[in-house]
Amino acid sequence: MQVWEQVRDLEGEDKLNIAVLSGKGGTGKTTVSTNLATVLGANYIDCDVEEPNGFIFLNPSQIKREEVQVDYPVFDRDKCTLCGNCVKVCQFNALAKTKEELILFEKLCHSCHACQIVCKQGAITFGKRRIGVIEEGLYFDSICKRGLLDIGEPMAVPVIKRLLQNLPKGVNIIDCAPGTSCNVVNSLKYGDCAILVTEPSVFGLHDLKMAVELVKKFNIPFGVVINKDNGADNLIKVYCEKEKITILGYIPYQREVAEIYSSGKMIVDLPVYREIFKEIGDKMKEVFFWN
Repeated sequence: MQVWEQVRDLEGEDKLNIAVLSGKGGTGKTTVSTNLATVLGANYIDCDVEEPNGFIFLNPSQIKREEVQVDYPVFDRDKCTLCGNCVKVCQFNALAKTKEELILFEKLCHSCHACQIVCKQGAITFGKRRIGVIEEGLYFDSICKRGLLDIGEPMAVPVIKRLLQNLPKGVNIIDCAPGTSCNVVNSLKYGDCAILVTEPSVFGLHDLKMAVELVKKFNIPFGVVINKDNGADNLIKVYCEKEKITILGYIPYQREVAEIYSSGKMIVDLPVYREIFKEIGDKMKEVFFWN
């Protein structure tokens, strides 16, 4: 078992955030997240805001919705002298200047307010525009939350940050986006520990290595869950043994499970798989020093 020299002190804390991520899509990250949340009685937070599908399986009730808005610059044409300082300071190329006007590419704007700071004429104020929505509901006694990025919007991070503010008390399963992009980084910032979901394939190993390197930068305890496992030795098991990474559990592949999953049902409805996820939960407590 891997030895964790620095683990966040959770004594006295009222919540524990467990980030679930994968180096690639299609490994079963949401399957693990939703079924683990069910077995643990944990809250479920879906941070895959570009394509959230955890609610399909949990089907929470009493849904509440809240818009996510971001700032964008508004220019006072009477005060603006077209000096171009705002264009020069913008690191995201959201502004352009012609001989007659300033042009804003609002979907490139990161709401950093640098343009307002450098405007000596005081010609810039800020408006609000919607980029997504936060939904919250109940699955039995557990809270379920997800972010939904509006179609056509390129930046998911503001929705993720809003989603992860004021997380509920108790255990929170944070279902991150696939891959190792900035969306995952901004979700992982809130994690006290992490589960890396992978599959026994060459692509699975390649992307698992990237996920491992990312989690190590946050210096939090983590373990691996191997999905679609056939019970034999494979390249994932060899890699984890070599790197002294704890394997939290194995989820065997069966046709019956695929059929249940494709119909939007929970695989822990099968007694064998409920026991598998209970064992993963017990292993997590051991590895993450969770009491």
